[in-house]
Amino acid sequence: MKQTDIVICGGGMVGLTLGLAAAQGGLGVAVVDTLSPEKALDAGFDGRVSALAYSSVRMLTALGVWPHMAGQAQPITEILVTDGKPDAPASPFSLHFDSAEVGAPSLGHIVENRHIRAALYAAIPANLSYIAPAGVTALEQAPGHVIVHLSTGEKIRSALAVAADGRDSKLRGQQGIGVVGWSYPQTGIVATVAHERPHNGVAYEHFLPSGPFAILPMTQNRSSLVWTEARSKAPAMMALGEDEFNAEVARRFGSHLGATKVVGGRWSYPLSFHLARDFVRPRFALAGDCAHGIHPIAGQGLNLGLKDAAALVETLLDAARLGRDIGALDTLKRYERWRRFDSLAMAASTDALNRLFSNDIAPLRHLRDLGLGIVDSIGPARRFFMRHAGGDIGKLPKLLKGEAA
Repeated sequence: MKQTDIVICGGGMVGLTLGLAAAQGGLGVAVVDTLSPEKALDAGFDGRVSALAYSSVRMLTALGVWPHMAGQAQPITEILVTDGKPDAPASPFSLHFDSAEVGAPSLGHIVENRHIRAALYAAIPANLSYIAPAGVTALEQAPGHVIVHLSTGEKIRSALAVAADGRDSKLRGQQGIGVVGWSYPQTGIVATVAHERPHNGVAYEHFLPSGPFAILPMTQNRSSLVWTEARSKAPAMMALGEDEFNAEVARRFGSHLGATKVVGGRWSYPLSFHLARDFVRPRFALAGDCAHGIHPIAGQGLNLGLKDAAALVETLLDAARLGRDIGALDTLKRYERWRRFDSLAMAASTDALNRLFSNDIAPLRHLRDLGLGIVDSIGPARRFFMRHAGGDIGKLPKLLKGEAA
């Protein structure tokens, strides 16, 4: 039977980052994933991008991952938030964030998910065992350890198992951890758009009646479109022919970047919210989307998961250095206390923003437009929100400061 300190069940962007951090800290790590690297890196598998906050970039730099993706990363120099309707002028009130105001070269970076995965694969160290494709069929609790049963027939004995296998984690349910959550009456449509004029690193968030319509700058004259549409209308939009779909995109995109055209595929994803009632059990912890799933309105989903990884690995390494059991419940409770409130606050704020802006109720529209204008006129408020978006608020784990855990 293979033996290791930690088994991470799920080798996505959060699970593999956690594995790299733990391995670099000297722990023995096995990461088990149902997807092969070849499938995960296929351009047709996942057309999404991630907005990496500058604290997340510091973490990935400290782990030696960032150099493998830096050439594929587009800095965000400005963010412009507006409210309006398709085929109508935007509200005269808007909110403008500029990285120069906080003395930073950027407010974060946009990177395609497949490039993030490729960088993580390239940084895998010798003391990390990456097992894929394989699934986890059962976790067997035993005195002082846990035995992880794999679909390949293998077994791994470990002090701790971490579930990082996504929103619909089976392991979370098997451990008796419930969730609070709901589905939104919305679908997220994702596509890459080529445009005539350069974006100059500016990200746009247009609040339309159906939900936020984000234009996120990518390398070259391309942007990622994250279009929130009513769930009842999304299938019809996805079924449109190429010319009709491009016309619908152009209606919402506006003319500021010139002529636009969707390049590559288009994807759609149901939108939902959930928060796990507990983050830990004896010899078991949740990280990433297993623990929390939020609306993409602020682009903070991956950053929230990377905070989990940074906090969990720091908790485990601190315990190991003191000779304590890294799988003991009292050790893991420190991680839960550290991450649960921040996760709840971010989930609640994104939910409230979506409910406030995803409608066409006149009094609410006037109120939110006024709110955008007020925040834009108050420098300290603008700078606070920029620091919050950059992940620089609260008690940060060492890795998010760019330090070794």
